[in-house]
Amino acid sequence: MKIYTKDSLIAELIKIREKGWVQTRRKNNDGGVGNTLEDLLGIKENNLPLPNAAEWELKAQKKNTTALITLFHMEPSPRAFRFVPSILLPHFGWPHQEAGKKYSIDEKSFRQTINATGYSRF
Repeated sequence: MKIYTKDSLIAELIKIREKGWVQTRRKNNDGGVGNTLEDLLGIKENNLPLPNAAEWELKAQKKNTTALITLFHMEPSPRAFRFVPSILLPHFGWPHQEAGKKYSIDEKSFRQTINATGYSRF
């Protein structure tokens, strides 16, 4: 995997922009645009909570989408306290969409999505 400095990443992104339209390499994939950008940069796909280009986390999105961008998934510290399963899920969680199918009938889900322009329901 190639490691980028800020300047080398910017230079590489400019080269990609100069190519013009690039067909996504992963059709029907919500992350296809980002995966294609990683492919073009030679960055191996992973789901680690780490930046994917030295200290930079790249985000890409389809044009005209209303989808939100996930910056990270994080469980609050200290994890040993198990704040999410002991406090958030019992009090604020809702039945998981796979409850009674993939998971037990009492499986709950909790997510909080925020945006820069207002409050969110979930």
